[in-house]
Amino acid sequence: MGLSELSKKEQARLSRPALDRRRQPAGPGAGRRGLFRRLLMVAAIAGPGLIAANAGNDAGGIATYASAGSQYRYDTLFVMVIITIGLVVVQEMSARLGAITGKGLASLIREEFSIRMATLALVALMVANVGIVVSEFAGIGAAFELFGLSRYISIPIAAVVIWVLVLFGSYRYAERVFLVLSLAFLVYPVAAGLAHPDWKAVALHTVVPHLSTSKGFVLLVVALIGTTISPYMQLYNASAVVDRGIGPDEYPTERIDTVAGAIFADVISWFIIVATAAAIGGRGVLNSAKEAALALRPVAGAGAEVLFGLGLLGASALAGAVVPLSTSYAIAEAVGVERSVSRRFREAPLFLGLFSAQLLIGAIIALMPVNLITLLIGTQVIQGVITPITLVFILILANRRSLLGQWANGPVFKAVATVSVAVVAAMASILVVLTVLSWFGIS
Repeated sequence: MGLSELSKKEQARLSRPALDRRRQPAGPGAGRRGLFRRLLMVAAIAGPGLIAANAGNDAGGIATYASAGSQYRYDTLFVMVIITIGLVVVQEMSARLGAITGKGLASLIREEFSIRMATLALVALMVANVGIVVSEFAGIGAAFELFGLSRYISIPIAAVVIWVLVLFGSYRYAERVFLVLSLAFLVYPVAAGLAHPDWKAVALHTVVPHLSTSKGFVLLVVALIGTTISPYMQLYNASAVVDRGIGPDEYPTERIDTVAGAIFADVISWFIIVATAAAIGGRGVLNSAKEAALALRPVAGAGAEVLFGLGLLGASALAGAVVPLSTSYAIAEAVGVERSVSRRFREAPLFLGLFSAQLLIGAIIALMPVNLITLLIGTQVIQGVITPITLVFILILANRRSLLGQWANGPVFKAVATVSVAVVAAMASILVVLTVLSWFGIS
């Protein structure tokens, strides 16, 4: 007699032992197996969202967060909570656009808006991103110098390693490496612990605003917004979602990756501020992440300095790959040619050629005796110009039901997104105006 001919009662009786076995007390290894399964689940979900958000914690970002702690101690922690909301909203919209339409932001901007506007934004993005790539290689060099290796050795080697990784690997392989590099950010919570902060004051400043109307504080807040929400992050996020093959069916899982990635990245930024505030709060402006690492040594010990250096290395290497990729995705999408990390050079010559050229230029300039602070300021100005444009494009696209259908922004999300984009755009514009005025001696 087959199983299909059994009575329901007999089927229930036969299946009961399996149920009973599942209800038995777990063995000594069950907890470990459960933890391993949860880690595997997290690893399966982690992807473009986590990578894009973590890339924002690059060398320039680390320097900005460290300077916030050094200048104003814990006063900017509440600001980071507000910035996190904006980052989550913007990153979620960019990932949703990529998953639902199957196109990157540059393709959507080209199709839905004026080609001239898209071209202007992309040219500005390319110039700004080259400046950022230079700062990432400078960050790699600075990190290795903390460990006694000359930047004239470390930067060329790093450029070759990143180039080989992208050109001769698949998207899945590159993504795994990017995720491994993201683990470097876990050193910052440890560094914060070594600095022995006043956790009660940290908690208070995180939930209660401690703001200042001084020009220096306002400029720092603008810089925090600019370094946390950068156009290349949104462009990479949408394009990587498409490159990974994520569609509407898979998007609910990708949304978890995007939101969790944005929160994780800003929690790391929060820890960087806490670490430097506890160790060197009141020291004043810091001009680089390397300077922050060196300053931690006499106060928090050599361990904190090493951890800060490792974080700087991982952050710079991750952004050193993601930033030029975001430019290559954007330009290739705008032109309408093949673009994928999984393609070979002959299949996607423009995409991979642009990526290679940016690495070469960035590494060469980083080895030259250039004023990196001046370069970073100039890059920030260009980013300040393109950030409002890019975010407005994303907001309009995410609101369009003709494009996204049921996936378009709902009334509540639309309101939150509009406020977030307006605030970020306003702050970016303020940074541009104040910087340009300072060039003419007007403060």
